[in-house]
Amino acid sequence: MPQTKKTNCKPIYVVAGKDEFLVAERVAALVNQLLTPDQMQMCLWRADADKVTAVEVFDELRTLPFLAEKRVVVLAGADDFISNNRELLEKYFESPANSGVLILSVGTWHSNTRLAKILPKMGEVIAVGEIKSRELVSYITDYASQQGKNLSYNAAQMLIEFAGEEPGILRNEIDKLATFVNSAKNITEKHISEVVGRNRAFGAFEVIDSMMAADAGKALEQLRSMFESDKDSEYTILGAFAWHFRRMFSAAALLAKGERPDMIARKLRIWNQQEFFGIIKKTGLKKIGDCLRQLAEFDYQIKTGKATAQTAIESMIIQFAGR
Repeated sequence: MPQTKKTNCKPIYVVAGKDEFLVAERVAALVNQLLTPDQMQMCLWRADADKVTAVEVFDELRTLPFLAEKRVVVLAGADDFISNNRELLEKYFESPANSGVLILSVGTWHSNTRLAKILPKMGEVIAVGEIKSRELVSYITDYASQQGKNLSYNAAQMLIEFAGEEPGILRNEIDKLATFVNSAKNITEKHISEVVGRNRAFGAFEVIDSMMAADAGKALEQLRSMFESDKDSEYTILGAFAWHFRRMFSAAALLAKGERPDMIARKLRIWNQQEFFGIIKKTGLKKIGDCLRQLAEFDYQIKTGKATAQTAIESMIIQFAGR
């Protein structure tokens, strides 16, 4: 009979972590260690824990595997399943099926429960830590390398700024970029601005740049283009502007304390340093603070139905571009 890939596998694994994408990634890696691709077709059973019963799960675990030593059962999002079936699981943990491997993915695993105390006798907890902000650049450059692409430090910073800090989203963006650049080896900042950057954050920065350059006409045109191209802008665009102004305020305050621009750029993860510090230079800390206070007032007006996001930001452009 063909062997599983991991001959010393345990009958139970609990994969625990807050980041669902990273947990799923670790579960997939574990399954790949336990079964070959051919064995997965007949000996792997996956289910969302909220859509199955404990009886179904135990039946699958006790079903004899075909052309493999073990049958692997994966339950995703099993926190509530564990809470609702704790006594049944305690009995199973004490005497698991000889031919089954149970993998439970959870957001939290409490070590003080009876279930957790039984587990080490028969199984293993695999803790999946979250990727810290300072580790994201390395994470996505490594992933790009696995796809055969080079991603520079500045380009990685830019991608994080535009796409956010969710590892799954960042990997999806790398996949899109790898397809976009085709045979090219390098994913550049230009590629990122073309594929990822035309979002609310990028558009908001362009509007701010024009506004602080006292070009109200261009800023208004850019703003209206954002609303025309993105139906969700009405609900999210104010946040994009506030995000930029908060970073500008932090950077301006650090400059006032004598910190070097390159150190500030690294601390705040600023990829477009020349444009960013150029805006700060021609704006100043007080004016940036005034914009932040204005945005807070707009937020209140929008939530109380006294203004729309577009009219509120248009009034800010006219006010500040005209100064």
